[in-house]
Amino acid sequence: MAEVTVTPQSSLADRPVQVRVRGLSPSQLVTLRASLTDEQGECFQARAFFRADQAGEVDPGRHAALGGSYTGVCPMGLFWFLRPNTLFRRLIKRDVAGSPFLVRLEVFDGPCLVTGPQDQPLASCEAERWYVGPGVQRVPIREGRVRGALFLPP
Repeated sequence: MAEVTVTPQSSLADRPVQVRVRGLSPSQLVTLRASLTDEQGECFQARAFFRADQAGEVDPGRHAALGGSYTGVCPMGLFWFLRPNTLFRRLIKRDVAGSPFLVRLEVFDGPCLVTGPQDQPLASCEAERWYVGPGVQRVPIREGRVRGALFLPP
């Protein structure tokens, strides 16, 4: 039974995480896909193709992606290469303190360039990516024509 995990499951958006897939057949070809829906309802996705090692595991920090959104060893590639489904959209977090981005990680059997509703993942999990740490205070700044926010540590 395949299992995909992200450690830590909840983290700040600028902190690295470790993605691992276990329970695959040795040398099995799989697609790892990351997706999230932003606050405007726009979907962003990244995917990479991997061949499981002899233990039936895939670790993007140790194993090279064979293709997809990127190639080579890139531990955070599935997060860094998220692209919008609609051209010219940007991934912007407006409510930085109130909620995280939820990134869904899924593993599919074989190379999957396009996945439809009929395609079921072998395994999936969710990662929370926060933009403000616990206890950080956000103070809006409005002075003349200057607009911004000051983030104060706890």
